[in-house]
Amino acid sequence: MVFVIGVVLFALGITVSIALHEAGHMWTARALGMKVRRYYIGFGPKIFSFRRGETEYGLKAIPAGGFCDIAGMTQHDELAPDEVDRAMYKQKTWKRLVVMSGGIAMNFIFGFVLVYIQAVGWGLPNTETRAVVEGVTCVAPTQAGKDGDYKLADCTGEGPAQQAGILPGDVVVAVNGTPTSTFGDVVKATQPLSGTAEFTVDRDGETQVIDVQVQQAQRWVNDRNSTNSNPLPPVSQDVGAIGIKAPPTFLEYSALSAIPGSFVYTGDVFVRSVDALVQMPSKVADLWTAVTGGERDIETPISVVGASVIGGQMAERGYIDLFIGLLATLNFFLGIFNLLPLLPLDGGHMAVTIYEKIRDSIRARRGLPAGGPVNYMKLMPITYVVIALGGAYMLLTLTADIVNPIKIF
Repeated sequence: MVFVIGVVLFALGITVSIALHEAGHMWTARALGMKVRRYYIGFGPKIFSFRRGETEYGLKAIPAGGFCDIAGMTQHDELAPDEVDRAMYKQKTWKRLVVMSGGIAMNFIFGFVLVYIQAVGWGLPNTETRAVVEGVTCVAPTQAGKDGDYKLADCTGEGPAQQAGILPGDVVVAVNGTPTSTFGDVVKATQPLSGTAEFTVDRDGETQVIDVQVQQAQRWVNDRNSTNSNPLPPVSQDVGAIGIKAPPTFLEYSALSAIPGSFVYTGDVFVRSVDALVQMPSKVADLWTAVTGGERDIETPISVVGASVIGGQMAERGYIDLFIGLLATLNFFLGIFNLLPLLPLDGGHMAVTIYEKIRDSIRARRGLPAGGPVNYMKLMPITYVVIALGGAYMLLTLTADIVNPIKIF
């Protein structure tokens, strides 16, 4: 039951994100003197509508987006007498750009608010990816199983790392010559070892190679045969350990310190979102593999349905912070995606507007009058191609989420 509620709440969160995106266009258009004819959430058959002032508000049956109809978005719009002077395509360039970017800005603002809520309520994931040594300690000889929450046994004395001279703040860059970019890489490189091993560390900008006597200890580790589609429980093994502590997984904040912390984390999410956007075309083969019965890569894109299911999984296990974080990430990605200079995305309309401004500036320098608005009809073939490719990609992603969904737990 909690899972179903989580799915519904996450889908509602996506709907709110879409509503705010379209509201960003509506509010900025009104503030700059343009006429907003209609503001609708959803597509397809109309469920209900009502009018306030000069704008019709409504809800449609298919919750897969929304639209804000601004009078005169292009020169091809039919205009009522009271709309001629307020037509969007006749406005100054900066006004048009503000309106076109208003929806994107709302996604970014909403995403940041969600990150701040997560920071104050639960803390934020530590975005430090380097293998930084948080501390040095003794090596616990054993580790309890699942019933004991995988807690390490008590131990005393100095561990191998401390005895060898590794210090808190050192960054482990290699183990026996194998590069280690994250703390997880250090663990993976250390566990198969025994005897003396070389740990290369970066200490205050200086590289040092430290010989460490690796100690054997019982730990629960991932089964090497475990996959995303066929997860297996951890197995108990004797592995190598040296007694170093990983950086905290989550960083805690006060209401005040959460502000800069949220900006830092938001910047990291932006970088990862841009990277995910760049990788999208290369994921087609992985999605097709998932649809045709292969293993579903956890790094493949997800649809609104897939995101809602994952949100339900998080809610079912009480991970409300991750639930909020996923919704924030989705807003950042939606905003960045809409910046692409492709019609019919907001970025495509912005690109046309910027082109007109540059073109008219060049014409003015040559003593020529400003050119007319760009003929959108000539751009329709490209627009149709973008819509067709985008629709096919969305359909493939949706199919993968239905027949072979991502399971994060």
